[in-house]
Amino acid sequence: MNPAPLSRLLSAADEPRQALLRHPVYERLSDLNALHVFMGAHVFAVWDFMSLLKTLQRQLTCVEVPWAPPADIECARMINEIVLGEETDEVRPGVYQSHFDLYREAMREVGADDGAVLRFVESLRSGQSLERALEHAPVAARAFVSHTLATTRLRPHQVAAAFLLGRESLLPAVFERILTAVKPLGTGCASLRLYLERHIQLDGEEHGVRAEQLLCRLCGEDPERWREAREAALSALRARGELWDGVLGSLDATAPWRGRVNVG
Repeated sequence: MNPAPLSRLLSAADEPRQALLRHPVYERLSDLNALHVFMGAHVFAVWDFMSLLKTLQRQLTCVEVPWAPPADIECARMINEIVLGEETDEVRPGVYQSHFDLYREAMREVGADDGAVLRFVESLRSGQSLERALEHAPVAARAFVSHTLATTRLRPHQVAAAFLLGRESLLPAVFERILTAVKPLGTGCASLRLYLERHIQLDGEEHGVRAEQLLCRLCGEDPERWREAREAALSALRARGELWDGVLGSLDATAPWRGRVNVG
């Protein structure tokens, strides 16, 4: 660990992080129609979370044949542990599921349409370009996904910084806000609550700590790497803010907030 540079990085990220936690979009999510719009955009962030994570796994472990030992076994162990929990989590006793599939289950449970993200994924599988595939995505999600995939082309310490500050250390607090907002919807969003609670637990108690350790190992004592990490982290936070702004704009453009709808 290298606590002083990490502490400075966390301090630099605190103001944009707090701005995200104060964002007015959460106040709209106790309305079912608004929740549908939010989830229809947010599911793309759930998908590209795995693209960031898989980039780190590809950079820090060996996923090629013939196999070669990872250069840093500690980094390889940390990232593989995070992948295990995100890609094949035991969400219920004996039930294994990726968090992306769990989120899609939650969408269907509350009546949100997951067709756009499925068409997006199938377009990528069929070999279409990202730009063409993103035509299936809500406008609010397109720039966010493009930013994330641009981040995957950076160096490992930059990707790790975006992953830590833009995801693992941010999402537990963000998901607490969302969890509070959807409580009035009752039992009809049990899978969404499971998704949120699972991320709060894993990211807050396990994955966030590992992501900090990973970033410290990758940056070491190199001030230039820490500077680049700071830029990548702040850029990730700005992209999240723009995503939330876009979702809020979509809500304002489609229909006024009509209050809470109980689906339980």
